[in-house]
Amino acid sequence: MSAPERNSPGRRAVLQAAVAIPAAGAAVPVLGAGSAQAAAPAAATAAGSTGGSRFDEASPRFGIAVLPDTQYLFDADSADPEPLRASFRHLVSERGRGNIAFMTHLGDVTEHGTEDEIRLAADTFRTLHGKVPYSVLAGNHDINSGTDDQRGDSAYLKSFGPRRFAGMPTFGGASPDGYNSCHVIRAAGRRWLILALDWRVSQNGMRWAQGVLDAHPTLPTVLTTHDLAWADDEGAAQLSDNGRRLWDGLVRGNDQIFLALGGHYWPPGRTVLTNDSDNDVHIQITNYQDRYYGGAGMIRHYGFDLARNVIDVETFSPWLLARDPAERTPLEAETVELTGPVDRFTLDIDFERRFAGFSPIVPPRPRPAEAVMPRGTVAYWRFDASGVAAAGGSGGAGSAGSPVGTGTVIRDLSGHGNDLTAARLHDSGPGALTWSDDHHRGQPGHASLRFDGGKNPDRGAVLTTSARAPLNSEKFTSGYTLETFIRLPEPFEGDHAWMGILSWEGRNSDAGKTTGWSPDEPTCSLNLSPERFLQFVVYPHRQNADPTSWSHAVPVGRWMHIAVVNDGRRTVMYVDGSKIARNPTQPSTGIATLGKPFVIGATQFDERFGQGFYGWIGDTRIVTRVLTPREFMTASDRNRHS
Repeated sequence: MSAPERNSPGRRAVLQAAVAIPAAGAAVPVLGAGSAQAAAPAAATAAGSTGGSRFDEASPRFGIAVLPDTQYLFDADSADPEPLRASFRHLVSERGRGNIAFMTHLGDVTEHGTEDEIRLAADTFRTLHGKVPYSVLAGNHDINSGTDDQRGDSAYLKSFGPRRFAGMPTFGGASPDGYNSCHVIRAAGRRWLILALDWRVSQNGMRWAQGVLDAHPTLPTVLTTHDLAWADDEGAAQLSDNGRRLWDGLVRGNDQIFLALGGHYWPPGRTVLTNDSDNDVHIQITNYQDRYYGGAGMIRHYGFDLARNVIDVETFSPWLLARDPAERTPLEAETVELTGPVDRFTLDIDFERRFAGFSPIVPPRPRPAEAVMPRGTVAYWRFDASGVAAAGGSGGAGSAGSPVGTGTVIRDLSGHGNDLTAARLHDSGPGALTWSDDHHRGQPGHASLRFDGGKNPDRGAVLTTSARAPLNSEKFTSGYTLETFIRLPEPFEGDHAWMGILSWEGRNSDAGKTTGWSPDEPTCSLNLSPERFLQFVVYPHRQNADPTSWSHAVPVGRWMHIAVVNDGRRTVMYVDGSKIARNPTQPSTGIATLGKPFVIGATQFDERFGQGFYGWIGDTRIVTRVLTPREFMTASDRNRHS
């Protein structure tokens, strides 16, 4: 729609809402680590089977809890395990809601490593055991600090050796000495490796760790150890002597290690180093034993979000958090949650790009049209060779970047005769509509059309059904699902306010409608506001109304899937599988179509096209019933990880 119609705020004032991206697929079984004490049971199941609240291994969001030095809670006759028990109860109770995949302890479980201290600590871990999988490694206070992992037997090894973890489905094995272990977790639709290395890893231990990495060459890896790095008072970290040895001997040459965590030193801190593959490795120190009550069972929570490409980090004490805020002492109040720059922060990680060197995601193959036409499909268009009847006088789609010839026919693959014909608006040149190989990862067809519409002067291109196409008069009184894929250019240049994505031609007043912003707008259209909010406005067949759905501000430079679903009573819009916030509850039955063409690429006002769409449009489908998100065209995108 042109600027004069939509410049002023009115009944369609917009409001931002959050969006989530659907989960990304299934994982495969855990592999053994190939060590003398490897444990890779054939019946290994998802990490979630260990009990507690339900863990969703397919969700793109999951958490890893990091527990640093607890030594002052297990200090001879001064011991008090209650803060740690509270932390473990929190992890168990929040397993499902926080989607907590794993907990890893960074060493110095106890102060002196005596049998009594170790026994009490081991007993405390029973609160967690069998409910949330975890790893523990030895710190210098847990064993003879003058030894490495070849030290032989110890009270620590008896309680926290491989036998403790052998029953966990995540357990991948231990080094022959028993002081180094690995776990394989399944989260966000893929497998992840966690290495728990001793306070002082021997050359034998390093060879074992390298063997584990070699046995799992495609798994993103989190390395945990006790002595890794130290930080200044500003939180700027640098490798310790032992950390440098680990970096040179293991981390820098193995690209799959992207995050390395240590305790031992305080204050906490962090830094980023570049490995031999020219990729970032995040090095971080977590230790709060110098804080009130020996750290009060403080947990560092790493919230992985593969939808947003971030890891959100927060630090808090569940023990203190559970207390009535009004009754917390000043020391408790200042310790309950830490919000400084080294305690609460976000890491920006493009996971797909970061892991591409060792675990590239295999893109799905195009799906045949018959595989994506559920019952009730009345129209389905795609812009690859299978969907094009004629292009510039010859069959098939043109090469990427070449113009789509005026008169090119895009076939309705449903067989219902709703073919589209390409036309240019006003005096637009060949570049207004071109072929493209670009597409959404979850799109059935691996092609799209690039529209170069704009204002001043109005330009663009459209695809329209013929005058007698059945879709022109379809009323959808039993419900409908409209789906399309779009991508907005980055940078998003020029004025494209109220440009149309798809619509039906005609005026709502011609359908006898008296509500709405203007009698001259069409009876159904999907548009983009000046703030880049999606707007779906429909004049129902049955009601004299114009319920309108509004999205959040959608991104540029990224493909997105849009679905509008009506169940015969009300309409709901989804973006990338997530229901948006502003869906009207106003009754809405059908669409007041007028027997006039359906259009992709623009929206009319007073039966005239102004500007055309600016960006890419991919596969578009219309079904005469409700589809759930699991039935959308993106359904196979859930299985894109191996």
